[in-house]
Amino acid sequence: MELRALLLLLLCFPGFQAQIHSTEETRSEGSSLYIRCPYTAQTTHQQQKAWCRLRNRQCEPLVETKGYSHKNWAAKGRVALKDNPTERTVSVTMTELQAEDSGMYFCAYYSYAYHPLRTISLFVFKELHKWELDSVSVQCLPSTLSYSVGTKVWCRREDETSCSFVARTDYPSTQLNSKALEDRTLIQDDTQKGTVTITMQKLQAEDSGMYWCALYRRSHLTWLMEVRLSVSKRTKQYTAKESGDVSVQCPYSDPEYRAVSKAWCKVGARESCTVLVTTNSLEYQRTPQQGRVRIQDDTEQQIVTVTMERVQAQDAGVYWCALYEDADLFRMLEVMLNVSEVLAGTTLPGAAGTSQATPPANSPVPSSKGNTFILLSGVLSILFLLALISLVTLYVRRCKQLNTTAHSKGNREKDTYEKPVDTAQPDSYERLESPRDNSKDLKYVTLNFKSRLSPEDPLYCNVELSEAHRKPKDENVEYAIIAFKQLSTNDKG
Repeated sequence: MELRALLLLLLCFPGFQAQIHSTEETRSEGSSLYIRCPYTAQTTHQQQKAWCRLRNRQCEPLVETKGYSHKNWAAKGRVALKDNPTERTVSVTMTELQAEDSGMYFCAYYSYAYHPLRTISLFVFKELHKWELDSVSVQCLPSTLSYSVGTKVWCRREDETSCSFVARTDYPSTQLNSKALEDRTLIQDDTQKGTVTITMQKLQAEDSGMYWCALYRRSHLTWLMEVRLSVSKRTKQYTAKESGDVSVQCPYSDPEYRAVSKAWCKVGARESCTVLVTTNSLEYQRTPQQGRVRIQDDTEQQIVTVTMERVQAQDAGVYWCALYEDADLFRMLEVMLNVSEVLAGTTLPGAAGTSQATPPANSPVPSSKGNTFILLSGVLSILFLLALISLVTLYVRRCKQLNTTAHSKGNREKDTYEKPVDTAQPDSYERLESPRDNSKDLKYVTLNFKSRLSPEDPLYCNVELSEAHRKPKDENVEYAIIAFKQLSTNDKG
């Protein structure tokens, strides 16, 4: 490609020097391209710089600076160019690349004509991701008018040097039911619009790879566009108990497949799949599963249901739900079936003396993820109940502790403070009670007086000394004097 680019530039630009650097750049759609093009001392920064695309052997400027001005950068659409006179380089950035951007580009300066500084062969490829049985359509736009005439081909890259033809405009495919990739690929060349359209049908995982849209002339391929195709297959995993039943559902989305026969087959050696039962025949194949497999196609819901009864250990393996056309199988769904043994004496509901591995027909077996979810939900529920019971128990115990504390406090207050009584024996006394809280300075004493107390009668009081807290100097001290007044003789009566 580099040699061809140099030869083409020599034809287009007679004064072009062969030492100009030429490179190939490959990018995916949506990415960006950043290129730096150095220039020599003979090329001044005052000269106009441009980023050109080679079309019909002519320079088509995409963006260019204005010569002899202070503005050394320019931008247009998705392309930006900047001239750095200090480093003597021209920087070019292209963003949001598309497959149509593929082609030959070069940095150039203008001096009575465009003189290339560096050439770039840009390849922008498409990345397509599909599922099995999907279709894909690709439109290829030749970059130049000279490429619009000739045989267009769609080929599959096997390695760096070879590309196997899949379809070509001079030999269009006429058979579309064959499983061969060549028979499932259409190519159409619209010379008026200058477009080439490629359509691939009933894709399979084996169709993944790198493809080229190219021009084929004189036994030589000219690259036009590259497509990287990735096809994924749908898979499911089922587990059944021995002697039980298993039911598998295989949906399909294309209404055109309603009229196509469906099959259930088991994969064997060398990826061959042995057909066990089909929707267009009531006869079972001569296999170990004979008479134990049923298939039903619901064309309204577009769901194929396969039921295997009395599953045995040898039934474990890989199966396909597939379209069945002219003895060719097009995989719809790949199923991995595991068969587990039944413990001795175990009888599952639904069959007398046999185990039922799955729910009734037309309902799929729960996957291991579903079982894990149910088990996890049960464990979390038990933990929640235990936490709730613990909280209730702690609450009840706390309430009992609060009630006991309040009752004890009431008894202490009752014992500490007693109401004085008028009638008391002359020689009776009460002991000074010190409060339990030593932080308080107050002391309480209960005095019992006789109803007729004479001044001559002595008054006794037992006082227990305790270390009192020192009072601040500024605290006021109040004193009280208690005097007894002698009652008159008349009052003694």
